Amino acid sequence: MSKTRELPELLDFSKERIRVLHYTWVAFFITFYVWFNMAPMATTMLKSIGWLTREHLKVLAISNVALTIPARIIIGALIDRYGPRIVFSGLMIIMAIPGWFFAFGDTFTQLLISRLILGSIGAGFVVGIKMVANWFPPKMIGRAEGFYAGWGNFGSAWAAMTLPWVAITVFKDYFGLGEEAWRYALAFNAGVSFVYGIIYYFLVTDHPVDKPVLKTKKAQPMMVTSYGDLIQYLVWSFPLMGAMGVLAWRIGGIKVDGIALISPQILTIVYTMLALIYIAHVIKTLQINLPYLKAGVPEKEKYNWSSVAALNSTYFANFGSELAVVSMLPMFFETTFSGLTGSDGNYIMTATMAGLIASSFAFVNLFARPLGGLLSDTMKNRKKTMLFYMVGIAFGFLGMAHIGTWGPIVNGVQTIVPTFDGTTWLIASIVITIFASMFVQGAEGATFAVIPMINKKMTGQIAGMAGAYGNVGAVIYLVVYSLVDAKTFFFIIAGGAFISFFYCWAFLEEPKDSFVD
Repeated sequence: MSKTRELPELLDFSKERIRVLHYTWVAFFITFYVWFNMAPMATTMLKSIGWLTREHLKVLAISNVALTIPARIIIGALIDRYGPRIVFSGLMIIMAIPGWFFAFGDTFTQLLISRLILGSIGAGFVVGIKMVANWFPPKMIGRAEGFYAGWGNFGSAWAAMTLPWVAITVFKDYFGLGEEAWRYALAFNAGVSFVYGIIYYFLVTDHPVDKPVLKTKKAQPMMVTSYGDLIQYLVWSFPLMGAMGVLAWRIGGIKVDGIALISPQILTIVYTMLALIYIAHVIKTLQINLPYLKAGVPEKEKYNWSSVAALNSTYFANFGSELAVVSMLPMFFETTFSGLTGSDGNYIMTATMAGLIASSFAFVNLFARPLGGLLSDTMKNRKKTMLFYMVGIAFGFLGMAHIGTWGPIVNGVQTIVPTFDGTTWLIASIVITIFASMFVQGAEGATFAVIPMINKKMTGQIAGMAGAYGNVGAVIYLVVYSLVDAKTFFFIIAGGAFISFFYCWAFLEEPKDSFVD
């Protein structure tokens, strides 16, 4: 089949695999629609809840991506064991519950705990990677995964674009719910996840009837095929726990009514538990891998774990930065351009306007991420495609660092003001944002065009670990953001992309048979 005929196939609903692709990206879309429901509501929450501060919101933003780290590892193992259909449905249904608790939380503890748990819905992305890999051949995997991820990722942009309108126009003005309208908008948001979770179970199957997929016998740590890879796996597993420790440390520094949110004693217990979990992981990994390695690994089962590590680094740098930027961008635009007025003298930058502008970063997911997968399919060298995108990310964020410049320090807080005056610079800033986003989303598509090629049997676990590293990046970057100003933050995430570029250049291998029918 020619390439010109393959591309429209993604819209050919007469084929079951195409229907499964579309049902699955909708499921992914909804998980991100729920996961990122707080950012566009942040300033509204500040005005509505008297005791809530910007410091609280930064902690909630970090918490939003924290438990996604272990969730993606666990979900990755579960889908290799039980299949993606039941896991995806269960995740959407169960996560609606903390979504409702967050919507009606009236203490910081309630908001924090529900937000932590709700972050697990971000693991939904991993489920669809496995589902799409089950239904599409290697030569189409890039564009299929890119289409799935790009349109699904748009859920975060849809939340930014619509939730302020739903809260204000529907629940506040039409239903007359006043300043509490944002709560009902978030409750509605969670309800969508609950309903589609039930529907999805009856719409799809795990794989084509004539092409069964091997499942692991039980959920367990990843199998490796050399002693060097075993060491790499254990080393790269540590930051997954380390990021959780960083989160605990950051939350421990927050005080509510003069009392630390996490006491030093509790913090010590958390660190100890994380250490014990990592030690248990090491022991279990050694138990299942050492006998396997000692017996001798068949040549056909061998794979290069260095490529897994390289893709972990890319997803740290691209998806990690996306999560962090999407979480802070509405407030960044609203505060940076707060003094901008139109010809009539009225202020231009409202919460709704900031949400719409910030959504441009995620909006390009609709075509940028599929394009990344398509280029990875058509350029006939997936590694070079990856390197091209990582360089683009670095320069894109350097551009975003120059949207604003350092302004005066107000009440001990460094402010950022527009580099140039006027609406023309606002338009230019949006263009810069879209440019950076094109490379961020494209790199994500290129990453998951490689992942299903490494080891078919463990696609879920590999996707889960790479996906978890995206959240490790988000936690680290959001903690950094909570400690520095926005301009410095953009410089730092640009540096992260450069580091990943050099790591991929050194360690990522071009996968074998990645363009076969």
